Amino acid sequence: MYRTRTAEQMILDVSRSFPSIVIYGPRQVGKSTLVNRLFGDSFPVVTLDDVDDRTLAQQNPKVFLDSYGWPLIIDEIQKAPGLLDEIKVRIDRQRAEWLNTGESRQLMYVLTGSNQFELQEGISDSLAGRCGVIDLNSFTQAEKYGMPGTLFTPDMAELLKRERQNRSLPARSRREIFQDIFAGGMPDICTGVAERNAYFKSYIETYLEKDVRKLIAASHEVQFRNFMGLLALRTGQELHYDRLANEAGINTVTCKRWISILKTSGIIFLLHPYMANLSNRIIKAPKVYFMDTGLCAYLCKWPTAEMLEEGAMGGAFFETYVVSELVKNLYAYNMDPSDTIYYYRDTNQKEVDLLYIRGGAIYPIEVKKGLNPTKATKNFSVLQKYNMPIETGLVIDTCDKIRPINEQAFYFPIWELGL
Repeated sequence: MYRTRTAEQMILDVSRSFPSIVIYGPRQVGKSTLVNRLFGDSFPVVTLDDVDDRTLAQQNPKVFLDSYGWPLIIDEIQKAPGLLDEIKVRIDRQRAEWLNTGESRQLMYVLTGSNQFELQEGISDSLAGRCGVIDLNSFTQAEKYGMPGTLFTPDMAELLKRERQNRSLPARSRREIFQDIFAGGMPDICTGVAERNAYFKSYIETYLEKDVRKLIAASHEVQFRNFMGLLALRTGQELHYDRLANEAGINTVTCKRWISILKTSGIIFLLHPYMANLSNRIIKAPKVYFMDTGLCAYLCKWPTAEMLEEGAMGGAFFETYVVSELVKNLYAYNMDPSDTIYYYRDTNQKEVDLLYIRGGAIYPIEVKKGLNPTKATKNFSVLQKYNMPIETGLVIDTCDKIRPINEQAFYFPIWELGL
């Protein structure tokens, strides 16, 4: 059964602004299904998984595009990057015709790709200004449960208004949240099409075979698999390349390249510290988060949701779940998470889990696995040094409703994120 994606309206809006759009995202997060849902009734679809079509697209892009015309959906465009230059030529030619005739601009090409690492340079070189770029990842909790998603706002008045509108929604317990964390958001798992462990085993094999093998030496494939496991054990932590490289048995240059591969293919997200001219006092290392907590738990070899919840990494996974939900929520509204969410930690070890920057103000957010944690807002005052307005903050935990803590912050239920 199809699950409505929060990004649908945003994609339609972007499609009215460009003659081409490209939807990036990791493998099997539902890109093709979403595109067919939105455009399949009026756009023919060709997938470059098909050997004959892929061969023609690679060897003769002009004949390929002549054969299919436009409008056209091209799935797995990264398998024939040479198409991008020919698409550019056709877009420019059609733009000139529209200008001469006074016709309205139309959407010509919808492209999907599961390997941003290969595509980013081609898109930026060939289709700059001609293509709307959209990121898609696995299901958010709203999508997973078939609820309408909304852009998360840290503004307390808006959050309270939404909670009043959503009073009929049942609260979810911490145990239920950790079941969601353990399962992750991959569509085939969430819809019951695939068994979790078998799915992730196959997913990793496919990712290594189709996305990674072209980018690393064949002799490093086993090392890369182990590297993913070591990185999963660090989700929610600061990323120190030298330490990770040493443990993985590789040099720092290789470590940074492999992190870049995982980041650009949508497997991980790097959360950077908020600097604002205080670089001499702020820890500069980014924090690493896996975008799908189910994949991360599988790589860490956690056997059950209950053991994950009670284990040493329970807090890190809870925080990873929050960050990934926020990142996917921002993606769904065509916003760049790297311009919106940060973290704070200084050399005195004072830390705030998340800073949500909006309208020139800082909204501090703490993420706590426990219910009603004590002293959760103790470090909010250090943010005054930024000379920016510090708005009412949030402590995201497993409470059942929004309630005030003090004049600085409110408790906020994790299950209401993005609703």
